[in-house]
Amino acid sequence: MAPQLGRVTDPFGITVMSSGGFESVTEKHRFAAELASQKRPTEVLSIGDHDPSGAHMFIAFLEDVEAFTRDLGGAATFTRLAVTPEQIAQYRLPTAPPKLTDNRAFHGETCQAEALAPDVLANILRTAIEARIDRGAYERVLRRERRERARLRRLIESP
Repeated sequence: MAPQLGRVTDPFGITVMSSGGFESVTEKHRFAAELASQKRPTEVLSIGDHDPSGAHMFIAFLEDVEAFTRDLGGAATFTRLAVTPEQIAQYRLPTAPPKLTDNRAFHGETCQAEALAPDVLANILRTAIEARIDRGAYERVLRRERRERARLRRLIESP
């Protein structure tokens, strides 16, 4: 799923990361250090399954990383983009009961993030990003990049 989401985020200079490597305290601390080094508040947008494991992982991850980032002098917040109960209803996503072996508190049916159609998920992510950026500043950066590319091309192509 990360490559698919990366096609949405790349034009904005936003990195897509899989949470699979963040089980250890060391990895969470390393991520928090990166966030703190940005010298500005950072919002992490999250996409994950709607199930006890997904909810537990999201909460544990955000609590640890927010605390580490704060201790390192930074600020980070987390926003869950998908899958939400509202999206399950809106898109009529397939659900299943929670696993009987999972004893974590969870209400309702479970749903996998992959149940969202790729174009729907891409649109959810793109809409969230566009709502958070300064469009004027973004357009100025793009114009500056085009001018710089043209200048470099002229340098390379000149005899």
